[in-house]
Amino acid sequence: MSWLRTLGATLGATLLGASAFAQGILPGPVVSTQWLADNLNKVQVLEIRNDAKSFTSEPEIATTKDGKKVLEEFGGHIPGSRLFLAKELRTERDIRGLKVKYMLPERAAFERAMQAAGTVADKPIVLVPEGQKIADFNDAARAYILLKAYGDTPVAMLDGGMVAWLLEGRPWSKDAPADAKGTWAATADRFARYVADSTDVAAAAERQDVQLMDTRSTSMFLGIFKRDYVYAYGHIPNARNVPLETLFVTRGGAIRLLQPDTYRAVLQAQGIDPAKPLITYCNSGNDSSLPWFIVSEILGNPAARNFDGSLHQWTLEKRATVARVPAAM
Repeated sequence: MSWLRTLGATLGATLLGASAFAQGILPGPVVSTQWLADNLNKVQVLEIRNDAKSFTSEPEIATTKDGKKVLEEFGGHIPGSRLFLAKELRTERDIRGLKVKYMLPERAAFERAMQAAGTVADKPIVLVPEGQKIADFNDAARAYILLKAYGDTPVAMLDGGMVAWLLEGRPWSKDAPADAKGTWAATADRFARYVADSTDVAAAAERQDVQLMDTRSTSMFLGIFKRDYVYAYGHIPNARNVPLETLFVTRGGAIRLLQPDTYRAVLQAQGIDPAKPLITYCNSGNDSSLPWFIVSEILGNPAARNFDGSLHQWTLEKRATVARVPAAM
């Protein structure tokens, strides 16, 4: 299989990331707010936002009667961080004559977006999700996939996101980002190593040699309802359901990732072997990005990929789905 050849050809880049962790630049694929606060001068912080205005607005934090901090208005950023808009992580592509929405950008487009954000080439990157909802972590995971696919810069994600940073009372700024032309370059082309296409998924569904992990809600998996950009009910044949909501907790007002052993137990309980080849998918590739990150990066499975087009592309191509119950009326 071509993606396995690509995997073999990219072991050097994998070792580069492992070396960066071993040297203490990044402790692993996930960093804590305390670690980031202690190491801000050693990394560049890239904040993934849906709303650019939030970067320069003032956050509002209230204290409840029992002394808990509550974020009433999201805003601000970590001092010195750069802004990257989540819209740059989605584009429309022509695939075998079909217009497929919500796809990851191609290499040159991502390089331009990284440079426009002011990202430099020679410093590890910490991705900071907004952290208001789990979709924010999926956005950060999509950026992580692209950084691994197209570059060689060591990268990690901040647990808890900007929400955790603010609720812990850490310093923030609302200064506009200084104009800066970044030097980050797309020095690699490992897209097939991290991203599956519909032909890969069709082969996996037929041969059952690669696990398919559907990360949507159980009601979507069973075919009770669907998104309007998905054109059939149910799931891809032979897929297993691991809903996204089983993969995080909210603690202290912030979304937190789980421990590796907990993730292994969750996946195994749903019939997934986290050490064997698998492909994650959802409706459009976004909600399966964090699950990919969990399996590939936190659990260290080098044979994990994300199906970028997911059920939007799968059903656009009129491929088979399995619905267990009648659709809701």
